[in-house]
Amino acid sequence: MNIEDKESGSGVRMVQVADDRDGQRIDNFLTGQLKGVPKSLIYRLLRTGQVRINGKRAKPDTRISEGDEVRIPPVRTATPAAPGTPAKSQLQRIEQAIVHEDRDFLVLDKPAGIASHGGSGVSFGAIELLRAARPGDTLELAHRLDRDTSGVLVFARRRAALIELQALIRDGQITKQYLALLCGHPKRSKFDVNVPLRKSTLQGGERMVRVDDDGKAALTAFRVIDTFAQASLAEVTLYTGRTHQIRVHSQHAGHPVAGDEKYGLRDCNQALRVSGLRRLFLHAARFEFALGGKTHSFSAPLAADLAAVLDALSARE
Repeated sequence: MNIEDKESGSGVRMVQVADDRDGQRIDNFLTGQLKGVPKSLIYRLLRTGQVRINGKRAKPDTRISEGDEVRIPPVRTATPAAPGTPAKSQLQRIEQAIVHEDRDFLVLDKPAGIASHGGSGVSFGAIELLRAARPGDTLELAHRLDRDTSGVLVFARRRAALIELQALIRDGQITKQYLALLCGHPKRSKFDVNVPLRKSTLQGGERMVRVDDDGKAALTAFRVIDTFAQASLAEVTLYTGRTHQIRVHSQHAGHPVAGDEKYGLRDCNQALRVSGLRRLFLHAARFEFALGGKTHSFSAPLAADLAAVLDALSARE
């Protein structure tokens, strides 16, 4: 379990990977080794070849193995922009959002407005807040939710559980269901969107995703479960986990998610503000998988602010 850490005269560190880090992505490994260093700098170190595994250049998604030797260049970790300590109210809010915990997993009903992790102007994401609230626990994000999406967010409490769960995610053996309010009324109550998606970054640094034949395969299933004058409530099942997948696939189908300022319809969003919609109407309702002969099913009821929107829409019928 020990990590051998040798330091050269130039400040370069040679770190031997311990058994409990076997299979971890190198970018996540470096985040733990270079505490306080922005992710953007970690990715720059990787892009420029300053990080090496057994003497070879590493990409951000390269996975390390027990016994690998990782070259870590000298980096200044003391920075005036250090975020400090989360407010007590933030820690209380994140503790109150916990809906399940056992030996292997901790599950949040993540409130909208809290990012999964810090970065890009966010000092404390859910993982940082949980670690501050539970300093004695080992916690790792098993997957991610957009900042404006509420609902089930799963964390692993053991390295072995994280590796097993992420393997299931990669193999598509996870059931992930969302509730989304779609603008307008789809012609069919059930339909799939099966088009590849590609990420890009705009000049200002904003991340966008678009349908692109050269992108990664993505499949989303939509099932309309209720209709209103201006919109339709759908149960959405993800069969792949691409960035902004539901938002871009619903846009491609001609019925973007209500309240989506990036991919949505301005007229629809403005009309639904009358019913109290102030954010993206997307909620992670269920996350289910089988592991070690046991079925794990985590769920979260529709967030109160979104439920109030549906009540207001129903009252207008």
